[in-house]
Amino acid sequence: MPVSQWGRTRGRHSRRWTLTTTADGCTLTVAGRTVSLQGEDLSRLAVQPGWPRWSLKLAGGEPERLKGLRRSEAASLQEALNLRIARHRARPTVAAAIVWQARAEAVAAAATDEGRWIPRQDVDDLEGDRPRLTALDVPDRGEVLASLTRAERAALAFAAADLRAWIAARNEEILAAERQRHRRFFETVESQPLTDEQVRAVICFDNRVRVIASAGSGKTSVMVARAAYAVMRGFVAPDRVLLLAFNRDAALELQSRVTARLSALGLPAAGVQATTFHAFGLRVLAQASGRKPRPAPWLDGGQDVDMVCRIVDELRDRSPGFAYRWDLFRLLYARASDSIEGGEPDGYDRESRRTGYRTANGEVVKSEGERIIANWLFYNGVDYRYEKPYVVDVADIEHSQYRPDFFYPSIDVWHEHWALGSDGRPPASFHGYADSMKWKKDLHRTHGTTLIETTWAEIIDFSGLQRLADTLSRSGLELDWNPDRSGSGSQPLRHEDLGRLVRTFMAHVKSNSLTREHLQQRVAELPSHGATVRSQLFLDLYWDIHEEWQARLAREDCVDFEDMLVQAADHLERGEVPAPHELVLVDEFQDASQARARVTRALVAGRDRYLLAVGDDWQAINRFAGADISVMTSFEQWFGDGPTLPLQTTFRCPQTICDVAGSFVGTNPRQLRKRVRSVHPDGGAPVRIVRVPTRDAVPEALAAQLAKIKTTSPDRRATVLVLGRYRFDQSLMPSTVPPEVDVTFRTIHGSKGLEADYVLMPNLTTGTYGFPSTIADDPVLRLAMTEADPYPHAEERRLLYVALTRARREVTLLAVEGLESPFVVELMKDPNVVVVDGTGGGASVRICPTCGQGSLVPRKGPYGAFFGCSTFPRCRHTEKVQASGGGV
Repeated sequence: MPVSQWGRTRGRHSRRWTLTTTADGCTLTVAGRTVSLQGEDLSRLAVQPGWPRWSLKLAGGEPERLKGLRRSEAASLQEALNLRIARHRARPTVAAAIVWQARAEAVAAAATDEGRWIPRQDVDDLEGDRPRLTALDVPDRGEVLASLTRAERAALAFAAADLRAWIAARNEEILAAERQRHRRFFETVESQPLTDEQVRAVICFDNRVRVIASAGSGKTSVMVARAAYAVMRGFVAPDRVLLLAFNRDAALELQSRVTARLSALGLPAAGVQATTFHAFGLRVLAQASGRKPRPAPWLDGGQDVDMVCRIVDELRDRSPGFAYRWDLFRLLYARASDSIEGGEPDGYDRESRRTGYRTANGEVVKSEGERIIANWLFYNGVDYRYEKPYVVDVADIEHSQYRPDFFYPSIDVWHEHWALGSDGRPPASFHGYADSMKWKKDLHRTHGTTLIETTWAEIIDFSGLQRLADTLSRSGLELDWNPDRSGSGSQPLRHEDLGRLVRTFMAHVKSNSLTREHLQQRVAELPSHGATVRSQLFLDLYWDIHEEWQARLAREDCVDFEDMLVQAADHLERGEVPAPHELVLVDEFQDASQARARVTRALVAGRDRYLLAVGDDWQAINRFAGADISVMTSFEQWFGDGPTLPLQTTFRCPQTICDVAGSFVGTNPRQLRKRVRSVHPDGGAPVRIVRVPTRDAVPEALAAQLAKIKTTSPDRRATVLVLGRYRFDQSLMPSTVPPEVDVTFRTIHGSKGLEADYVLMPNLTTGTYGFPSTIADDPVLRLAMTEADPYPHAEERRLLYVALTRARREVTLLAVEGLESPFVVELMKDPNVVVVDGTGGGASVRICPTCGQGSLVPRKGPYGAFFGCSTFPRCRHTEKVQASGGGV
């Protein structure tokens, strides 16, 4: 009797039948008669009742009569047949599992022998060929498995297990062996031996690797070492290695270091290339067209914003309509809330004791809509009175004296502005508003006074101002629009600041390849009428500027940064330009735009391509240049699955600064979690906040801090970075500095990649040009971004993190009492932050218990001294001064 492939002879029988397994099926003997059942016949068998006896029925054939079978014996026979059928169906699956296990083990063995990380492409190949085990999903699975050999059962178990976990375990073994085998390399490839984290990032030669590198954690060392490791091990030829950097200085440093380190190790360095994305993009365009394009000469050093402002000036000269819309947005809508209930109040009227909104003319009005109207009237040179008492005394038991919103004395006309939305209704929280409107309108009818009416929906849609202009003109009032009129109240957005906003918006529009249709669709999806019309006004301005910008590029036969990357990505994606680089390493990946991401993705498309992207989402500060942090946080969606490796050991900052900076930036839940550890043995000095009494005292306090650094570093020449949020913060620098101290001023953006012993920040105040900047966070930017971070001041928070982590020894922040930045107030709550006054003495500070965003400062009122919140009028918390004269 043949032996079955299960490894042993198996039979089953009753008194009247015997079923015996053969190599390709089984044989059934009933009452001395034998039936051979082979191959697919097994899966088509059924034992059927009939009269006068049972039969064995093969689908499509005549039944074989089974003489003398009882019901119980027929059932037993059917059960036996079912088991044989299940075994037959499982046979190909078992065979496939054996082959697949052998293949996976061969992949792992080859990688182990070579000492090379098993990449994700090999894992994906195996996953794609994994045998399906559905043939084993049968009621008698246990009996089927029991009939297999141990090796066969092991193959099935392997096919059902977590392949990625198994590969990960093999890679850990390879990592350990490689670390030991090339220990000398990892100790000498850079000036300092690599840490365990850095070694892992070098050996992990997967197709897609994201490295989250904390400030000062040696990310450049990882890039250089990985390039050297790939060449040393023969994984990639030198001319197939490409390092991409964000700016020219970083690219030069990478090229210098990788060339020097490979040469020092005796490795071939010729062909290893480090360049900027823009230089690489130009090369791609030259290859595609046979003619190297010229970058626009106005792109560097902030000249791109100057060009936007120049284009705006020309458009304003050519088009009165454009000039009016530009000034309308800049003067009235740039800082306006898009909510009918208004944004945060920024003014306080001492006479009426009312918190509200400061106008260009200096009044404090009750609503955002009233401020827009008041400012429009001011720039039109209109003489008006805000809340002048009505001409008739109408006070009664239910109403105080009526004060209409505006009065125009030269034409004897009153003006009421109603808080009505596009649906003609007030906010639900405005109880009794409709009755109040009716009472006021009835007064004007009763007393025969002329009333002009406007609504929020009309005014936020700037066309309503034109209707107001027509009404006032028909009433005899002359309008004289002068956007350069100087007022005593709130200052408008500067031309250059709006130009900077336009340029930032343009960088994202171009990098993301957005069209008018894309942006119009996004505007249509905005949640409020106010946001829609404000965004539409901005877009109308933007497209006029965009078209002129493109026309200027065409006239001068050049390209801008965004176009060169988008066009390069197009060529690479279409395969029109060869992409020979097998190992691509990208620096500062948190600053990648979508255009940079497309270029990178095209470079590593296909098999045997390896990407290492190094960056720190905590240091994503270049949104103004088109950077999109979602490229890094959505790495797998862009480039495919791959490991994320941390570099959490910093060689720069002491632990105290790491803890303060990390805690501060980590309040945003969308930032990737990490715990930065310092190599320095002690915690280091605390972060210091120095409070000075006035803005004018800042330069003197800065000079005092530099003198203090001189005395605390007598044995060495200390380096100091003075970091400003804006370029004009350089005016706060003292005229003389100690010769023993090397002092450099930089904007925080310009300090990226730098470090010094000490960091001083002289302008941690609140306000439009404070820190955080309110200009940098205009909501229109969200229209052009794929995933704008909704956390308040998210990028400004990361900017302060960058500033804090430039210091090797100590950080000092200078703040003005009562004008502290909300960031400073937040830092005051950290136990690793100390607060001192301008003389260096301890300063007692209390955080406002109501808002938590301001500090309590001494103030004087009609009833004497008290303490109030520094964010007033946004927060109106007050406390009495204790009778003993004690303070906070």
